[in-house]
Amino acid sequence: MRLLSRLGGLRVVVGVLTAISALQLALITIGNITDYDTNYAFVQHVFAMDTTFKSPHLMWRAITSPGLVTTAYVLIIAWEGLAAIALIAAVVAWIRGSEAAKRLSSLGWLMEAMLFGGGFIAIGGEYFQMWQSSKWNGLSAALQNVIIASVGLILANLVASRGRERAGDLQVDDSRAA
Repeated sequence: MRLLSRLGGLRVVVGVLTAISALQLALITIGNITDYDTNYAFVQHVFAMDTTFKSPHLMWRAITSPGLVTTAYVLIIAWEGLAAIALIAAVVAWIRGSEAAKRLSSLGWLMEAMLFGGGFIAIGGEYFQMWQSSKWNGLSAALQNVIIASVGLILANLVASRGRERAGDLQVDDSRAA
């Protein structure tokens, strides 16, 4: 019975969610490296704004320089890889019961939220008007990643706010009960 209470404990839940996120970001990174051209085309079209409504008041934002597009894409891949590494390290820390687990999970999920929320939703979606494109619109996938990262951040920080767990159960502060 004690094992079952551990499996349903908040630390285990956050550890499993961390592992799922680490796997996803690792696969995204590997996919972007091994199938470089597919997502390069995505970034290229978003930056060029060539499938938007092409409002003359906004087209000055378009970037068509192959060097700038390549630099941005490489930075995106590197950021995804670093976030995946942070989350993989967090999984190891959760397994070991290390105090660094929450911080590493939070770091990885914050990086994921920054990339997909700040990079894809704010910059891609609004600055480059990606929402106008029927072909090169990644807003749904970006929102999915922001939601996953946000839930992870909330749960990881809930672990810290609720205090240390002992044997899978949350400790209760009984000092105020008297």
